[in-house]
Amino acid sequence: MADQDDTVTYTVAADVATITLRRSDTMNSLDLQTKLALRDAVHRAASDDSARCVVLTGTGRAFSAGQDLKEHVRDLRDPDRLLSDTVEEHFNPIVTAIATMPKPVIAAVNGVAAGAGASLAFACDFRVLADTAGFNLAFAAIALSCDSGVSWTLPRLVGRANAVELLMLPRTIEAEEALSLGLAHQVVAADVFEDAVAELAQRLASGPTLALASIKRVLAYSATHDLPESLAHEAQKMALTGASVDHRRAVEAFLEKRSPTFEGH
Repeated sequence: MADQDDTVTYTVAADVATITLRRSDTMNSLDLQTKLALRDAVHRAASDDSARCVVLTGTGRAFSAGQDLKEHVRDLRDPDRLLSDTVEEHFNPIVTAIATMPKPVIAAVNGVAAGAGASLAFACDFRVLADTAGFNLAFAAIALSCDSGVSWTLPRLVGRANAVELLMLPRTIEAEEALSLGLAHQVVAADVFEDAVAELAQRLASGPTLALASIKRVLAYSATHDLPESLAHEAQKMALTGASVDHRRAVEAFLEKRSPTFEGH
């Protein structure tokens, strides 16, 4: 199954939804049409029962260069348009959908991810980088603060000191350094990049989706709650997953010394 407009493609195959940014001539920068299409795509993926894993990627030599600055310059000339409008109407809903959807999301970082493009990747659960890819937290370079959740995700990935440096002194972070900092889960050669992403996506898509969603939720919850609240929330999710079909089948498979087959519920 495939749907697309001029800027974003949505496809589903073998329980994996793939969302692809298609403005390769602009390094997949995010103009209004693209932001709207991406927002629709991630919300669709979140509710799509045929998708048990989601891959977000780009075309050409970039994952995404972030906000389309040519469009932004035009908006700066319009007194009725504020930069915060697109943050609240587009970037925030996109990041929220990625971070909260009840299934794992992989950022398949095929090339440079800059500004909001990097922030989108950091909101995902996994980041697989081609060895030719890299990140750049470019906000301060154009005299901006930061958006798309990076103030929340980046310190949790690399620690506050590294986050301060990367945001206040922006530079390109090559793939291997991204791996050492904790910004990448895997770095692979560009010629096997798509195969590596597909292998991880299929492994996640064939996993216990309800359990994976619950793990994702308890990790997010514990980041903003104390230990007693986190323990109570863990108990709720254990009750939910403990009553699942997948759990019962996994226990049976363990006792019978065979691999389980998960249905995702």
